[in-house]
Amino acid sequence: MANELLYEKGICFAVRCVSLYKTLTGERGEYIMSKQLMRSGTSIGANISESNNAQSTPDYINKLSIALKEADETHYWFDLLKRTSFINQKEYESLDTDVRELIAMLTALIKKHKKIINQ
Repeated sequence: MANELLYEKGICFAVRCVSLYKTLTGERGEYIMSKQLMRSGTSIGANISESNNAQSTPDYINKLSIALKEADETHYWFDLLKRTSFINQKEYESLDTDVRELIAMLTALIKKHKKIINQ
């Protein structure tokens, strides 16, 4: 159940990142940061998806840890885009809320599974 919800949030977030990429490149003339954002933002869901076929609990944790790193990177790109005025405060807050939710969910799952293997 938790994995299905995480997968759905990851893919919905990826769609938002692709949409923002299209807006940034098509309407706002920004190509470098937006490409980095799209790469990291879509990678979150891809790694969550890969975790569903992990070969072991440590492999599962590793895939989720990669997704978490990508989420942190994506958060950085959102912050930089806001500080350089390519996205406004309202856009930033909406995206920031979503990425922070993913970070919290990933962190909780990683901690839970690390606790299980350390028992």
